[in-house]
Amino acid sequence: MMPEILYEDNHIIAVNKRPSDLSQGDRSGDPSLDDEVKKYIARKYNKPGEVFLGVVHRLDRPVSGVILYARTSKALSRLNEMFRTSEVMKVYLAIVKNRPPEDTGTISHYLKKNEKQKKTYVYDTEVKGSKKASLTYRVAGRSDRYYLLEVILHSGRHHQIRAQLAEIGCPVKGDLKYGFSRSNDDGSISLMARRLEFIHPVKKEKIIITAPFPEGDIWQVFKNVNI
Repeated sequence: MMPEILYEDNHIIAVNKRPSDLSQGDRSGDPSLDDEVKKYIARKYNKPGEVFLGVVHRLDRPVSGVILYARTSKALSRLNEMFRTSEVMKVYLAIVKNRPPEDTGTISHYLKKNEKQKKTYVYDTEVKGSKKASLTYRVAGRSDRYYLLEVILHSGRHHQIRAQLAEIGCPVKGDLKYGFSRSNDDGSISLMARRLEFIHPVKKEKIIITAPFPEGDIWQVFKNVNI
C-alpha cells in the first residue's frame, strides 16, 4: 500500500515512510518504497515503460517520517549536491528514556561503520576509516517516563543519531542494537524524520515538508509539542 504523499510536483516527491518500509531495494529482495512510488507515478500519470525515480537519501528501516525522491535527473543531481554540502535542514524527533546531560547541546564524534555487523561505532578522536559527525539536540518535551528530543543533523552518517545518542547515554526507545533494553512491539524504533527544509532544486523557492506524528500511544503523548 502506498504511504501518505507529503509533497509532489514535476521534479520531486516526498512521502511519509512507515517503520516497516525499505527506503530502496536491496539484496533482501523485500518490497521497497522506491518501487511503490514508481508504481504510483506510473498509475497517476499513465506513464508507459520505466519510471525515473532518484534516491536522494535513505532512512533506516525501523525509522519513519519524511523521505524525499527526485522525479527528474536534473533534480537528482542538484539534490545530491545539496545533501552533500548540508544545504538541506534535516530535523528528527527521538524518544529516549534517559535525560541528556544538558537540555540543549551540539555533539561531535568520529563514526566508523562495521559492514559485517551493520552497526556504527563511536569514537572521540579520529580512527582509521572513521568520519566526523555532528548533531544538535534539545529536549522538546517530557512525559512521566520519556523525553522527546528534537535533533538537527549536520552530517549524514550511517546510524548517526542512533549511535551518537546512545553514546551520551540516551539510546532511542526500542533500539536494541544501540543499547535500549526492550524492543517496540511493532519492530520500529522511536525515531522519526520530522521535517526537511531546502531550496527547491529547480523552482528555487523554499520548501518545508513535515511528517505527522506516528500512530501509537507513546508518540501521541507528545503530539501537541510545537515542533
